[in-house]
Amino acid sequence: MDRHQNTCQHLLNTGREILAARGFSSVGLSTILQQAGVPKGSFYHYFKSKESFGQAVLEDYFRGYMENLEVRFGDESQPVLDRLISYWANWQHQYCAPDGPRDCLVVKLSAEVADLSEPMRLTIRDGTSQIISSIAQCIEAAIAEGSLPEQNARQLATNLYQLWLGASLLTKLHR
Repeated sequence: MDRHQNTCQHLLNTGREILAARGFSSVGLSTILQQAGVPKGSFYHYFKSKESFGQAVLEDYFRGYMENLEVRFGDESQPVLDRLISYWANWQHQYCAPDGPRDCLVVKLSAEVADLSEPMRLTIRDGTSQIISSIAQCIEAAIAEGSLPEQNARQLATNLYQLWLGASLLTKLHR
């Protein structure tokens, strides 16, 4: 069972790295399998198609992202507003570093797969909705704490996330 889970997770990790850098359509399974060092037959043991693999990569990405948000936003050693600011600062450091930004899987794949794969589009939609909900909960906590004025937390979280995705796209354009 561990070997099975390790191989599957290794494929997901390898796929995430490649897809975040190169996109979904431009990468063939052979590239992913070669980099992962996994035979084609093993791939089909875990995934029924490249599309189901892409969906699994996205689900794994969002699962890890949400775990990170839970830790970051649940850190009671910091004021709530500092946790929120820390989230954006960490994101900026991780994905917009001048010494070589990492590619964000959501930024890379959103526009590409929206018209290509309904299951992948729904996975991205649902994953980003979870992120926005988590940000909204943090904003609500900051309002309750008194560090932010009373406002519609869900709308603010949605606007901030949309602005951030747009800024991320512009960062990619300007390298």
